[in-house]
Amino acid sequence: MDGVTKAGRDASRPARLPGLRRALAPLPWLAPALLLVGAVVLWPVVEMVRTSLLDISSSGTTLGGAGAANYTDLFDEPDLWPVLGRTLLWVAGVVVAATVLSLALGQLLHARFPGRRAVRWAVIVPWAASVLMTALIWRWMLDNDSGVINRVLLDLGVLDEPVNWLAHPAQALLWMMGVAVFVTLPFTSFVILAGLQSIPGDVYEAARVDGASGWTTYLRITLPLLRPSLLIGTIVNVINVFNNFPIIWSMTQGGPGHATDTTTTFTYKIAFFDKHVGESAAMAVVNFLLILMMVLLYLRAVRRPGARA
Repeated sequence: MDGVTKAGRDASRPARLPGLRRALAPLPWLAPALLLVGAVVLWPVVEMVRTSLLDISSSGTTLGGAGAANYTDLFDEPDLWPVLGRTLLWVAGVVVAATVLSLALGQLLHARFPGRRAVRWAVIVPWAASVLMTALIWRWMLDNDSGVINRVLLDLGVLDEPVNWLAHPAQALLWMMGVAVFVTLPFTSFVILAGLQSIPGDVYEAARVDGASGWTTYLRITLPLLRPSLLIGTIVNVINVFNNFPIIWSMTQGGPGHATDTTTTFTYKIAFFDKHVGESAAMAVVNFLLILMMVLLYLRAVRRPGARA
């Protein structure tokens, strides 16, 4: 009986080898991409987590392990929770506003009108330009002495005296969110435009034959078929807006104090102002987990009913 069982196992081995070879056949082609992902994505994440568990001096010297001390110090920071709440407000406000405006702008860019190509090129300029340069231009426009916004509002009689728009945290945050929407709008609009161009015209013809109104057609046909484009645009925007540093830093540097900080600028200040490298790495880990959680929650929310996990 044992001999029969052994013979059966030996006979099954040759049958398994071709399947294993087929499974490993793409590996040489995928290896460069896997190595790139490992070097660019996985290794920095591992290093970030490792650094968050070390005791590192202000000069960058590793003094030994710190265990969970960096995380304990981070969560004892009195400004952490306001910064986290502000970050969620920043991301939600910018992404939602950019998506809603991009739906309208993408529809406009999809329409046929004279000069459409020129308009498309004009829309893409804020995205093609440097984010830092754009933020600095807006900071100059908002200057209370020589800014063009104050000058126009004074000339129109809307203001009696110049306003230092970036001195007040609430106003500054709203202006920075506006700038973030301004630089995010082109990418989202063109993603939606690509989605609109992929919708077959026969679908709209069938809706017109059935007597559907323009608004009904948009809600029942256009929006559902734009779901993949909206999914891609939203995920990319959540990651980009969450990690946005140039706009906040160039306009307010997160000030006054930490009043306009998000987690990104807060991490920078802990590392380079407070000289707490390990705690800054712990903040980076928390930031990474927050982004991951937000993306997963969004994917769960937009999953089609009955779709497979």
